[in-house]
Amino acid sequence: MNQPKPASIFNVAVIVAALGYFVDIYDLLLFTIVREPSLAGLGVDLADGKAVLAASTKIINWQMIGLLIGGILWGIMGDKKGRLSVLFGSIILYSVANFITGFVENTDQYAYARFAAGIGLAGELGAGITLVSELLPKAKRGIGTSLVAGIGLFGAVFAYFTFKFTNDWRLCYKIGGGLGVALLFLRISVAESGMFKQAREQNVSRGNILMFINNGQRFKKYILAILIGLPTWYVIGILVNYSNRFANVFYEDNKIESGRAIMYAYAAIAVGDILVGLISQYFKSRKKALYLFYGFTILSGILFFSGFVQSDVTMYIACAALGFSTGFWAIFVTMGAEQFGTNLRATAATTIPNMVRGALPLINMMFLDVFQKNWGWDIVQSGIITGIIVMAITLVAAYFTEETFHKDLNYVEAEEMMP
Repeated sequence: MNQPKPASIFNVAVIVAALGYFVDIYDLLLFTIVREPSLAGLGVDLADGKAVLAASTKIINWQMIGLLIGGILWGIMGDKKGRLSVLFGSIILYSVANFITGFVENTDQYAYARFAAGIGLAGELGAGITLVSELLPKAKRGIGTSLVAGIGLFGAVFAYFTFKFTNDWRLCYKIGGGLGVALLFLRISVAESGMFKQAREQNVSRGNILMFINNGQRFKKYILAILIGLPTWYVIGILVNYSNRFANVFYEDNKIESGRAIMYAYAAIAVGDILVGLISQYFKSRKKALYLFYGFTILSGILFFSGFVQSDVTMYIACAALGFSTGFWAIFVTMGAEQFGTNLRATAATTIPNMVRGALPLINMMFLDVFQKNWGWDIVQSGIITGIIVMAITLVAAYFTEETFHKDLNYVEAEEMMP
């Protein structure tokens, strides 16, 4: 029998998934917020820009690689063992990793601890979005998943003010670990997806990642689902993360804090993510909502490089505008979940956003190594061209992506191979 689907978007699964993503984002963005004081505490000379950039890039890349690996591991587990097993297992891992991060003594240990945390953090969003998508009726699932992402993204704001209040980066990591442990107790009341239970009873392959590549149509859908999310981490990982360096070029004397820029951007992203679900509901289309926010991203990018940014205030305004414009994360992840059958849905919904996060080192390589180090371009030229390339790829991918607003999710993927 089919499990009855809750009528309300404010059921316990949505609330717990939102709180889980809140803790996830707190931990995911914490390094960016405490980057300079934490590196200084480990002996890195903040006056040496190259040393700071090298250390911070190493640590964030290790974290992103952890997310990439974890996305695959947790995605497979979510389809094989259940959505709840991922929600429990991932949070235990990243809680422990955060406690360990609070005791690191050098940048190598820092990088390894963030790698372990990245593996743990990778499972939270995909499993939560999958569970909510399968528990809510299709007329409400877009709003439900937007609430999960929108509420969760305020975790970055909480991380910023936690650091400002404590002024102790080690304590901030320990608090993140404590929040994760507290969340475990809330998870006990969440029920497993009825669609997963049905799929488990059928004789079908579950969580087989090879099924994404042994079928031409599925492979195409999977790649497109990844590419439509690329602008999010170009905006956050390049423009907002290096906002102080851009400010040095735009108007030289500045006191921009990258942590504050991240906070403003994520507060705006959270608002965008809540609105995008309502906009998608209004249009009865995921793709139309996505195109609208792509337009916002292009306009905010033009604003960023137009000469508008001439002070710390206008830089923070530009970062908030950029953040709001990339508030399509919820719809992007929801579309990833909706593209595939129940036996592959958790694998898709967990790996797709983490593939996008894992693309940040490649975007960084293009921005820093190819355009600046090898070609000798300045940071502004590199930022503009990197953005144009990312948006061009994304717009083409979105055009060929399937509309999923009205799609019934209660089906499984066949195992037969196609050319």
